[in-house]
Amino acid sequence: MRSIRPEPVIPDADIWTSLFHDLSDDDRALPALVDGTTGDVMTYGELVGRAEAFAGALAAMGIRPGDVVGLHCPNVPAFAVAFHGILRAGATATTLNALYTPHEIEVQLRASGAVAHVTVSPLAPQSIAAAHAVGIADDRIVVLDGLDGHPSLAALLSAGHAAPDVTIDPATHVAVMPYSSGTTGKPKGVMLSHRNLVANVAQCEPIIRVERGERVLAVLPFFHIYGMTVLLNLALRVRATLVTMPRFDLAEFLRVIQDHRVTFAFIAPPIAVALAKHPLVDEYDLSALRTVFSGAAPLDEQLGHRVADRLDLEMLQGYGMTELSPVSHAFIRGEGATTPLGSVGTVVGGTEDRIVDIESGDAIEPPEHDGLSASGELWVRGPQVMLGYLDDPEATAHTLRDDGFLRTGDLASYDADGNVHIVDRLKELIKHKGYQVAPAELEALLLTHPDVADAAVIGVRTDDGDEDPKAFVVSAPGADQDAEALMAWVAERVAPYKKVRHVAYVEAIPKSASGKILRKDLKAAE
Repeated sequence: MRSIRPEPVIPDADIWTSLFHDLSDDDRALPALVDGTTGDVMTYGELVGRAEAFAGALAAMGIRPGDVVGLHCPNVPAFAVAFHGILRAGATATTLNALYTPHEIEVQLRASGAVAHVTVSPLAPQSIAAAHAVGIADDRIVVLDGLDGHPSLAALLSAGHAAPDVTIDPATHVAVMPYSSGTTGKPKGVMLSHRNLVANVAQCEPIIRVERGERVLAVLPFFHIYGMTVLLNLALRVRATLVTMPRFDLAEFLRVIQDHRVTFAFIAPPIAVALAKHPLVDEYDLSALRTVFSGAAPLDEQLGHRVADRLDLEMLQGYGMTELSPVSHAFIRGEGATTPLGSVGTVVGGTEDRIVDIESGDAIEPPEHDGLSASGELWVRGPQVMLGYLDDPEATAHTLRDDGFLRTGDLASYDADGNVHIVDRLKELIKHKGYQVAPAELEALLLTHPDVADAAVIGVRTDDGDEDPKAFVVSAPGADQDAEALMAWVAERVAPYKKVRHVAYVEAIPKSASGKILRKDLKAAE
């Protein structure tokens, strides 16, 4: 289905030029980033000046257009300086998860061909060890907040090198290379061009509607494509103020919203669970918060309404993936009440989607009236679709079709208005007695139980080679742990083949920094 939303105007420019070419004197005085922990403010003028000086310092190190630079840093204002400095120099940023081990960092730096690396002192032990392992010398390992033997941000800025003159083709030059497992297999370098990033900002701007001067909470990591595009680039494009948090802690999250009068928060579903259920929420003044946008994983409809009702705000949802830069579907801010919260909305402007039967390959159409269509794999085509996977033509060919459609690997359905409802990842579906069971559906149901604070579901192999749904449950404070009663409660609410057949109580559900349940960790523990 072709989007019914207006076709976006996509500038033929690199992301730096697209974001900052029209920066006015008034813009320069606006706060661009506020450190939510310390309260330190960086204006737009300071951000642009520092990023250009950082680009000049990289060029003085010998970094040239097309070189890959690693960036291993939590959400602090200096991340934006380094990230946009790398892009301004014409280099490619490969962003790394702040929780990575030395081995994981080494694997990504080696695979991406990084020739320099940027980090911060709290992450330096693992980061520097990994950089050394791939042959990056100390004078090319920047520790932003300073560490003996390595260039610091302050030292690089004080050197006063002018930003280089670079000429690139926005359509083909790789701006960023985050790593993603894609629809299947081990993490792969996702090559996103400047045009991919510019296009997705242009597509999101009229839909997500972040406003000039608005205070936007940046707790979702900038190293992840969700935080990179929807937070960092979109907010900077419209001259909003990003209030950064280096990690999620519920009390600190609530304090930052309260003290900084945050009006717009981008979250993942695990944070929505806390906002809906945790008693600590009532101890803070969150009255400035007008909009919460959930992404990175499916948000259950009932959970979304509980957050909206408890905090008296507009709850929105969107869908995307790293390979889509990332947004392909989203609610329109201000019109959230007209879109079913169990969906991710309709396709963004300039984009087509298609839901395809996984057996026949036939396209599935929206139903004429109420209800949902049959489910199938969601495909997307548009200017935000990646160039491909680095050095992996086989995986690229599997994911990117010759006609330009990207196979998302997600199972989805349409409603009559063309809103897409995500069922689950195809690779995570549980096959029980020949039936498909979506873990996300059971997780959403479990979260409605008053004794459940959090939950995850996986398939576990039985002796006869079948799969049973197994739930891992975090108990609500003071709740009884009665696995049999919980399984009986679920059984009353689902078809027989969907019943949870095993329950394990755990301290916490393992999740990625972007909020996705790490089912592989749960399976590995079996």
